[in-house]
Amino acid sequence: MRTVILIASILCCTILSAQEATNKRARDLGIPFEGVPGKFNNITDVPGVEVGYKTLIEGEGILEEGKGPVRTGVTVILPGGKKRTRIPAGIFSLNGDGELTGSHFINDYGFLPGTAIGITNTNSVGVVHDAIGEWQFNKYSDRRLEDFSFGLPVVGETWDGGFNDIYGFHVKKEHVFEALDSAKSGVLEEGNVGGGTGMWLYGFKGGTGTSSREIIIDSTIYTIGVLAQTNFGDREELMVAGVPVGREIEDLLPIFKDPRADGSLIVIVGTDAPLLPNYLKQVAKMVSLGMARTGTSSGNSSGDIFLAFSTSPPTVNDEYTKMNWSVIPKWHLDPIYKATVYATEEAIINALIAAETMTGANGNKLFECPEDRLIEILRKYNRIKE
Repeated sequence: MRTVILIASILCCTILSAQEATNKRARDLGIPFEGVPGKFNNITDVPGVEVGYKTLIEGEGILEEGKGPVRTGVTVILPGGKKRTRIPAGIFSLNGDGELTGSHFINDYGFLPGTAIGITNTNSVGVVHDAIGEWQFNKYSDRRLEDFSFGLPVVGETWDGGFNDIYGFHVKKEHVFEALDSAKSGVLEEGNVGGGTGMWLYGFKGGTGTSSREIIIDSTIYTIGVLAQTNFGDREELMVAGVPVGREIEDLLPIFKDPRADGSLIVIVGTDAPLLPNYLKQVAKMVSLGMARTGTSSGNSSGDIFLAFSTSPPTVNDEYTKMNWSVIPKWHLDPIYKATVYATEEAIINALIAAETMTGANGNKLFECPEDRLIEILRKYNRIKE
């Protein structure tokens, strides 16, 4: 959190974002979004947050279980960086046809049960869970009889079985270690990276997307950052900046030589605003509205699970017998709610814009969203001016 000196400071952050970001992103095309983004317009704009990826792309052609093709990976979010910290958190499940480990602990205790959050493919949840735990144990253990440094790692998933040899279990613990050790702040990759490598979005190639917003409450600037792993939606549903883009682009449909069920959406929201765990659950709920702004009504088999955390924890006395919270009251949370909705919408569209055409197992193919046609459609509906 930062105290406001001049409103111009927010405008400065917007300019820096445009100058320093190097990824192909939705704002680069002139797509209008509401709210003011942070410096890098991603989740690491929240002070202390780091993100790491490991992307696995190998082979092509007919699927041979255990050999490939491989189109998968892992994404890790470290809310407090590589330090062991106590991070308040809340979870909301819009549709529970999916997995987010550690959720019972979060629901009961109101804190993350470890240092890192992982996102990967459905069949790699176990190895990512164990690898995060081992990494935490190696980094933080004091080797006491009762040592809880392994924690109850938080890992979410979406299904990439249409493009990846998902039963070949290609994500290994060494890949997770690499993602954790290389986690950083600053500019982040998007699209076909990390856990989002083999994912789709509204019948186009999807994957990983991120965005952020800065807001002011009582003269203090707070940041809300979102990271989304997208794998959902039918083409005709797609809306971009309120425009029915999916109905306008009727070609470039996915090529599938085997059936595919709907996918899922995992979203992680971070903020430096001091919030109680039950407030963070409310923030996580707001992701649903940001998701809806991109057109979907959420499908039966789409596991849409969202987690929100705050990097401003309570203080605890030396005896751990008293915890003191200094929080924003609920009646001042509307700016945070709106920022979450806006950043979620933009993170999803950023995943769409950054993703590139991919051919995976058995020749299954997803096309990238054509930027020139997207811009033309937005101009047709007067959402982008000449």
